[in-house]
Amino acid sequence: MPASAVGGPPLSLELLVHGVAGAAPGELLSDPHTVRVTGDSTAAVFRRAEDADAESHPERYTDGPVAEAYCWSRLTSGNGTRALWLLLLPFMVVNLAHWARPAAPATGPCPHVVRVYGLLVRILALSLTVLLIAAACEVALDLFAWQCAGSGACSGSRLWSRFLAPGPDPADAGWWTQPGRRLALGALVPVALTWLLWFLSNRTWSAYESQPPPAGTAGPDRPDDPTPALGRPGFWYGRRLVARLRAAHTAAGLLTVAATVAAPTVRHDRRADAPALEALGWAVQGLLAAGAVTVVWVVCRRGRTEDRADDRLDRAAITLLPGCALALLVAVLLHACWSRPDWTSAGRLPGDLAFGLLMLGQGCCVLALVAVAGYLHHRDPDPAAALNGLGGPAVAMLGCALGGVMSGGVAQRVADWLDGGAAPGSPGAPFPGPPVVLSWQAAVLPPLLLVLALLVAWFAVRGALVRRRLAPAVAAEYPGETPDRDRSLRIAGARAAAAFTDSAPCFMATVAGATLLLGAGALAGAWFTGKVPGEAARGAQPLLETAARAAQGAGSWLIGFCFVLFVTWGRRAYRDAAARRTIGILWDIGTFWPRAAHPFAPPCYAERAVPDLTWRMTGWTERTGGRLVISGHSQGSVLAAAAVWQLAPAVRRRVALLTYGSPIGRLYSRWFPAFFGPGQLVALHREVDCWRNLWRATDPIGGPVLAGTGEGVDRGPLADPIAYGRSSRHPLPAPILGHLDYQADPAFAAERDALLARLGPAARTAAPTDAPSTPPVPSAASVPAASAVVAAEASHAPGAPDTPAVTDTPAVTPAPGAPAAPGPVADTPGTGDTPGAGGVPAPRLSKAPAEQVERADPPGRAG
Repeated sequence: MPASAVGGPPLSLELLVHGVAGAAPGELLSDPHTVRVTGDSTAAVFRRAEDADAESHPERYTDGPVAEAYCWSRLTSGNGTRALWLLLLPFMVVNLAHWARPAAPATGPCPHVVRVYGLLVRILALSLTVLLIAAACEVALDLFAWQCAGSGACSGSRLWSRFLAPGPDPADAGWWTQPGRRLALGALVPVALTWLLWFLSNRTWSAYESQPPPAGTAGPDRPDDPTPALGRPGFWYGRRLVARLRAAHTAAGLLTVAATVAAPTVRHDRRADAPALEALGWAVQGLLAAGAVTVVWVVCRRGRTEDRADDRLDRAAITLLPGCALALLVAVLLHACWSRPDWTSAGRLPGDLAFGLLMLGQGCCVLALVAVAGYLHHRDPDPAAALNGLGGPAVAMLGCALGGVMSGGVAQRVADWLDGGAAPGSPGAPFPGPPVVLSWQAAVLPPLLLVLALLVAWFAVRGALVRRRLAPAVAAEYPGETPDRDRSLRIAGARAAAAFTDSAPCFMATVAGATLLLGAGALAGAWFTGKVPGEAARGAQPLLETAARAAQGAGSWLIGFCFVLFVTWGRRAYRDAAARRTIGILWDIGTFWPRAAHPFAPPCYAERAVPDLTWRMTGWTERTGGRLVISGHSQGSVLAAAAVWQLAPAVRRRVALLTYGSPIGRLYSRWFPAFFGPGQLVALHREVDCWRNLWRATDPIGGPVLAGTGEGVDRGPLADPIAYGRSSRHPLPAPILGHLDYQADPAFAAERDALLARLGPAARTAAPTDAPSTPPVPSAASVPAASAVVAAEASHAPGAPDTPAVTDTPAVTPAPGAPAAPGPVADTPGTGDTPGAGGVPAPRLSKAPAEQVERADPPGRAG
């Protein structure tokens, strides 16, 4: 029985959630002696050893809350093998495009348009899988097994490939010298790659998506439910969809290998006048076409279902689809191994058309995404959305570009290695080399890097000008201080650098536009000339010819260098914990979202972290009846907000939210407006009621979450540095903290205590179950956009040399049973702003019949 139930003082808890850099429990709790309260070696909740039995002695904690820390860094950086996930970057990026769609109004045809958006992204994701496996086939089957092994000059000079080389006398040729058998042997490489992708996805699916959701979240679909997406019970439970997509993508990879082997085999049988083999080839091609149609149908059939935790599996799809594809592949390989003594390999495998169609299809899908996203944004405009709602198509374009450049560059680099000193595709090369379109894709990388370099230079010049403009006004923000030019320049430089985050949409738009134009030019050059860039420019203006040859050669070398860098970094991560942690940070933002589009993307750690936090807050408040403030830093603030969204209203009334250095408003609201838009954040604030956000002008990641909306959530910019020069209170120079050490600012403790005071005893009153449900989420058009953090605004940060501005009103923690004292959050709308009994929204209880829960094929909310 909680102490408060027998008249004892109420117990308060502060649940700390760290950010992207991670932190040890002792560092978070400022005590080297910590104990694990709950959790495992991957993610757990820790307390100080002396606080382990705090619930049994609440009288010890009348002066402040019990502190505990949720450590989740091992979800992204705990295993050295995860460094190899860097090679899955295109998959992760295209998966982000699914979540970067604009918000859609609840009325009209927009739900169908949202499903079309999700469908287009899933098709793009499938094309990237096919592109990756096709690139592996190009290297292993075309370059090695077909071209190099068919050339005595190439295969005969290498010991490991001499058994594949054709001899001068066909009668003395070895068993593996026939082209079909060489292709069957080379097919083991892309098959092994497909199996590796399936294995990684299946293992992470078992550890992340297959975790059971919190109790009581399962419910029937309710298309009219106005609950924000992040508050729906099935949002963090993507088990069924990921299993279906994994089966479809695995089958697509196997069918790609089968088609690559079958195409030259069937072509030879038609020319050799072998009726039986030709008929078998026609049957194989028909089965391959049927398999491709089935894969596309499975991918298009169903999107995400967020309204309920769907724990069923489509057994037929996830078992029969890859199994049948594997059986068909085995049949194709046996067919290719049939003896054909007169068969010789010459030229390239038929891959130019396939790679060109893939590239063209991806471009058309991106343009279709632009049209769909533009329509959604026009129906519900959000001025704060990145690129006027076109952030999703821009991200998708970036993912396709990464996949195309990586595949083309690797093929070009391998061809450069195999043909010695000759350039692939040149008249003097020992064999033709990779398809022409891949050579053009590799040649796109140098001009794209030139565009990036010009962008960086432009931003650097702009930053220097802003720094010089802001510096004279910095000292005036600290009354009584003697101006110091160097000190002012350092502070102004930190603010100018932090403001670059707000230029990310401009940067992304430029890169996406340049990529689209360069990709279209590469495809046109490959199809109209039929030659590699260096040969296509032969005889043209000398400068153009030199640039084309340089781009072709440099592109393959740059991709090769990046590939070696990735592998080297991955090997280092096996032995170096610091490197492993650094690589893990790269995925903390990209892998926050579930795998809704690509099952081979790195797994979503939030599908473990958010339920962990939800379970902890629900269990602790129900068991103790106490008050809880969950405080999240950086990416931890996003996890904290997502977890609070998942709480039942009865629990949410006992929970306050404190965020600092938070990217919710600055990054997530702009790039993911359908899920973190101003309307959703305002609704969350009115449901939570107790929410404060701290930010600094020198922070490149954190910023205000609801600036310009009239909601009293944000407090800032906080003074940084806390003091301008030396004084008796600050005898040593105060550091510019930027994104770090928010807990060291006096505003942190003041706001935390004020939030706990605001919760008060009244927050623990049970709500009637017949209260109205959650009000509809305001549309983005009805909520002012969150203002960007610009250098001009940052230059007016309050502060003083000795006494920084850290509180608006002193926070006083009330005695047990006393009314909550007004704190710095007095300007926040109270509970009376939210409909429901007592101003608090009631639990959303479904009264639908139980059999509705099991109905098949839910429509889904997110395409």
